[in-house]
Amino acid sequence: MNQKQIIVLGGGAAGFFAAINCAQLHKDCHVSIIEKSSKLLSKVRISGGGRCNVANACFDNALLVKNYPRGEKELRNVFSRFSTKDTISWFTQRGVELKTEPDGRIFPVTDNSETVVNSLLMEAIKAGVTINTNVEITEIVKNDNSTFTLTTNTGDVFECAQLIIATGGNSNASAYDWLKKFGHTILKPVPSLFTFNIPGNSITQLMGISVSHIKIRISDTKLETEGPLLITHWGMSGPAVLKASSLGARILNDLNYNFRFIINWLPLHSEEEIRKEFLNQRLNNPSRGLLNNCPFELPKRLWNYFLTKAGIGENIRWADLLKKNSNALIYILSKDEYQVQGKTTFKEEFVTCGGVSLKEINFSTMESKLVPNLYFAGEVMDIDGLTGGFNFQNAWSSGWVAALNAGGK
Repeated sequence: MNQKQIIVLGGGAAGFFAAINCAQLHKDCHVSIIEKSSKLLSKVRISGGGRCNVANACFDNALLVKNYPRGEKELRNVFSRFSTKDTISWFTQRGVELKTEPDGRIFPVTDNSETVVNSLLMEAIKAGVTINTNVEITEIVKNDNSTFTLTTNTGDVFECAQLIIATGGNSNASAYDWLKKFGHTILKPVPSLFTFNIPGNSITQLMGISVSHIKIRISDTKLETEGPLLITHWGMSGPAVLKASSLGARILNDLNYNFRFIINWLPLHSEEEIRKEFLNQRLNNPSRGLLNNCPFELPKRLWNYFLTKAGIGENIRWADLLKKNSNALIYILSKDEYQVQGKTTFKEEFVTCGGVSLKEINFSTMESKLVPNLYFAGEVMDIDGLTGGFNFQNAWSSGWVAALNAGGK
């Protein structure tokens, strides 16, 4: 019996998951992965600092979709078919034991991404998936019988009945040109997960210091986020910054990553509450120096930095705190302003906003509304999530739905 040929373009998380499940769910299909580079599952290898943040322990789909600045409405449908619980079950059934960290991120207990990579590679081999690397597709033709002919840069030809596109996000808009020829609308790809560079700012001398809860507001926009912040040698990172970068991906790109942002270091305290606390210290601890007596939960080195920034000497006592210096310190704690000049990719994890328009995809099947037998999975679509395992969940879920339907045709 001749097996139906299905090709998956892309050897990343979405591509492998689609290929494996397609082959396992549909024994009458032969599935091939075509990857243009020599590297397979490269994002899986580097995710979570090399530990692989497989998913996030958010099991309520209504809450889960809130972590996707683009794709929230569409992913409700996808996650109803393959959820976070299904992801955990899929990997654990295949010998990948998982653990959940306090912040909700799910990792393999080995803390090694190779555990996940090896599992996917072994499952692909067991399922009979053919893996082709270093193969660049130069032309894709839709045939009259709704099959596809793919031609490589070496002149080789592949034929398939169904084609699953899982090529990931790409900063180069020309990478989507062949999809445009098929009539698909491509939203301009721009980075959506990055940290803020503040070159020349003295706060970078405090690299490594983190604050558990701050609020960020991007000047002259409505963008505002809360969460932990990390000071780095180039600027600011951490969940609050990364969320702002994702929510504001297009806005910040339009600003050419040159903008100002304001940090409220004490978002749980109003300016008036901070002022009252200073007065309380002045009345009850007048002889104590400010240097070693921070009345709020802030890292000591950061507090000392704020004192210097406010013009308060290291020997100043609460009783000696001048009104102008007090006002300056309150302003810093609640409205500290920084100038961003550029961005840095977060831990080498390149995530894009943009790609295939979601209006042109049937999210019950992941099939193109414009081209029969053409399916999509992962970040090639205009879907991206916040950091914390959400982008992988999109890859697993959309890959599974595409596999179920492409192979079942």
